[in-house]
Amino acid sequence: MAVAQTQPVPIRVGVVLDMDNYLGEMGLNCISMALSDFYATNAQYKTRLQIFNGDSKGDVVGAAAAALDLLKNVEVQAIIGPLSSVQSNFMINLGDKAQVPIITFSATSPSLSSIRSPYFIRAALNDSSQVHAISAIIQAFGWREVVLVYMDNEFGEGIIPFLTDALEQVNARVPYRSVIPSLATDDQIVAELYKMMTMQTRVFIVHMSATLGSRFFTKAKQLGMMSEDYVWIVTDGITNELNSINPSVVESMLGVIGVKPYISKKTELDNFTIRYKKRLQQNNPTALSPDLNIFGLWAYDSAIALAMAAEKAGLTNSRFEKTNISINSTDLEAFGVSITGPELIQGLSSTSFRGLAGDFQLVDGQLQSPPYEIVNVVGPGARVIGYWQKDSGIVKELNLKNENTNKHSNFGSIIWPGDKTSPPKGWVIPTNGKKLRIGVPVKDGFTEFVRFTWNSDNSTQVEGYCIDVFDAVMAALPYGVQYEYIPFATPDHKDAGTHNDLAYQVYLGNYDAVAGDVTIVANRSQYVDFTLPFTESGVSMVVPIKDYEKSNAWVFLKPLTWELWLTSFCSFVFMGCLIWILEHRINEDFRGPPWHQVGTIFWFAFSTMVFAHKERVISNLARFVLIIWFLVVFILTQSYTASLTSMLTVQQLQPTVTDVNELIRNKEYVGYQEGSFVYGLLKRMNFDESRLLVYNSVEECEELFSKGSGNGGIAAAFDEIPYIKLFLAKYCSKYTMVDPTYKTDGFAFVFPIGSPLVPDVSRAILNITEGEKMVEIEKKWLGDKTKCADHSTNLLSSNSLGLESFWGLFMIVGISAFSAFIIHVIRFLQENWHVLVDFNSESTILSKIKDLIRRFDNRDLRAHTFRKNGGDGESLDRAIESNENHQESPISFSLTSPPTNSPASAIFSDYGDQNVNFRREQGSSVETAVTNTQGEASQVAAQEIEPANPN
Repeated sequence: MAVAQTQPVPIRVGVVLDMDNYLGEMGLNCISMALSDFYATNAQYKTRLQIFNGDSKGDVVGAAAAALDLLKNVEVQAIIGPLSSVQSNFMINLGDKAQVPIITFSATSPSLSSIRSPYFIRAALNDSSQVHAISAIIQAFGWREVVLVYMDNEFGEGIIPFLTDALEQVNARVPYRSVIPSLATDDQIVAELYKMMTMQTRVFIVHMSATLGSRFFTKAKQLGMMSEDYVWIVTDGITNELNSINPSVVESMLGVIGVKPYISKKTELDNFTIRYKKRLQQNNPTALSPDLNIFGLWAYDSAIALAMAAEKAGLTNSRFEKTNISINSTDLEAFGVSITGPELIQGLSSTSFRGLAGDFQLVDGQLQSPPYEIVNVVGPGARVIGYWQKDSGIVKELNLKNENTNKHSNFGSIIWPGDKTSPPKGWVIPTNGKKLRIGVPVKDGFTEFVRFTWNSDNSTQVEGYCIDVFDAVMAALPYGVQYEYIPFATPDHKDAGTHNDLAYQVYLGNYDAVAGDVTIVANRSQYVDFTLPFTESGVSMVVPIKDYEKSNAWVFLKPLTWELWLTSFCSFVFMGCLIWILEHRINEDFRGPPWHQVGTIFWFAFSTMVFAHKERVISNLARFVLIIWFLVVFILTQSYTASLTSMLTVQQLQPTVTDVNELIRNKEYVGYQEGSFVYGLLKRMNFDESRLLVYNSVEECEELFSKGSGNGGIAAAFDEIPYIKLFLAKYCSKYTMVDPTYKTDGFAFVFPIGSPLVPDVSRAILNITEGEKMVEIEKKWLGDKTKCADHSTNLLSSNSLGLESFWGLFMIVGISAFSAFIIHVIRFLQENWHVLVDFNSESTILSKIKDLIRRFDNRDLRAHTFRKNGGDGESLDRAIESNENHQESPISFSLTSPPTNSPASAIFSDYGDQNVNFRREQGSSVETAVTNTQGEASQVAAQEIEPANPN
């Protein structure tokens, strides 16, 4: 009894594989080796998996029959298999009904996950896990269109929705899907390849089994489709089995890029590979068995996981619970439900370990995506050229996060089909390929933008600015595009409609695109897509210019604003008055009769403007003020001269109209280009429709301007900036562009809504417009901008200099002048303080002020300008001192006092009362006048006091 208790519990497990397929044989061998290895190292386990084989015979029905037999007759607790995704659907449903886990290591189709059976375990990778690695390759080389080639079965179709979504995320479009029957004949394969040869797209993603893929690439090689310009990318359905493909077939796949799950190289894997090969040689020494691949490793890990889960679940029996079955029931209803199934599936879901293929951990019933290897088929095998990681994209070395992900530099050297090292463009022009039909407007005027020429054989030649830009942009695309220009014209070679009509033809499918002077506007964008603009944007107004200044008699007043003129005038008068105040008492040049002094004030003030003043300045305060004032005068005169010169030479031209409202108010006629959306813009601006005139060319526009608004012409024209610049390039001396500029988005190329070419063409436009190519095209068709100066930016700006430019100078001179005035007043009051504080006098305040004014009007005889250089200075000082003490007269002389009633006394009194009217000739000094006066007074006094002659 004790021996019975130590016996392991057998757990019956079914294996449904195709025994005629090398993958089935590989899987069975790997499962057997896995259980042997596992229980050899885990002899203490109380459970043992027992394998029961079922041959699917490579058929869906065979797989279903084998699974049904194992469930009904053997009552297996789990089934490993089937081999293919096609065989899996029915088996998954059987396992769900019997609550028996179905574990597959090779059915990779994403469509199997949609069944959502809790008893389906995918111990392999979902095919959808590789789609982002493939799309990263597409993005790295900038391919924009990809053709998908896949098998017509569940394995082939399951990946397509995921792959299409991943390609859309990198702006790649799928214009065609090539579906190859799973049992296709060689003729069917060749027919499909011929169809692919007629396409412009040369990037193909192939998703099929290795068996069908071998035949496919053999035929592609025979048809010359493994040459340059072709790009072939294969999924892991082929890449995982490259070692099992015939070497001759691999040789025909030179240059193919493939992806496959990354498997880290470790000792356990190397040892197992050696033992596996030894086992195959022991079983069949003469057979040429293919090398071990990832499917064998997944089979090994599946068996290990199932053994661990059975032990973890603590299974003690393998009993099925029978269901009530009627007499007429079929075999599909004759099996029961596994009692241990829920426990076993729970154990599988929580099992994790480090297996031969990598980390084994199930999430939502399947393995999680590892990094992917990107390989390049070269010679007899494939070599790794890079890796793809979910977080860092494509890198050269695993676990190395490059900053510039998904770029060419992140790949190793690649050999492309045709033994080329440079990546193909991915889009070429086949001899029988379809050309893009590019609609072009036919214009009677402004032919610099688009110009059609009809030859005698009815062929056309198109040229112009827009055409050259379009050609340059298409040449800059990372792939080749074949196109032809189709004129949008009537049979008699006339314009077939407006730009709106032409854009609508793209919407109708009559054109694949439009290249011309078509502006991006809102109503057009509702039914077509536009690229980025390749010209300046906006609608503006062009008007004639006129030389106003040459006929203006008062032009000399314009350099300064009236505020600056008034401020300058007041400053001159103020400076003249201030200098007079500072110089009046000490400088004879600032004395004389009242009107003479007023004239001197104005003369001196305004003569400083040209530095022509003759009066000497003696006071240091006046000199200080004048130094600063001369600086201000110099800056003012120089600025005035420069501004006036500019007005009379460079900037004498002004526009005749500067305000749109003025045109509307005066009911002026304005022009617009025929067929342009500007007509609608003018109507929205409230222009009278009857006053809108049409022109078709630069010459017609100039003719309307020359007539004038009152004579059947126009006063202004509204057009888009590119047309205006072309007009001004010819007539810049007569017209100018003025604000405002109404917002539009410029010229662009038109494509159907959703076209994959739009983003690529827009990027190419940016590259062209930022380079020298655009400058060359503009110079060729629109003229050299340097030949005609753009004076529009200066015409409307004021040329007058304002007070705001000089207020700092006036502030400085004002502060200095006021300071000098205060200092002078303080000095004067100090000298005459006794007049104000004379309390003994009965004088009133008014009389004291009059006395101060009289003293200010008198000469300051103490000033050095009124002194002699000889010894008379002391006598003059005494005279001044006596004069200051004299109460009747501001000037008296300290001489020998005569008798009060003598003639001399009368003379002195008369001189004092009359303030001694000193006059001198030109060049004489005050000292001489004073001395003469003193001498004359002495003689008179001597005669009065001389005693009478007794005789």
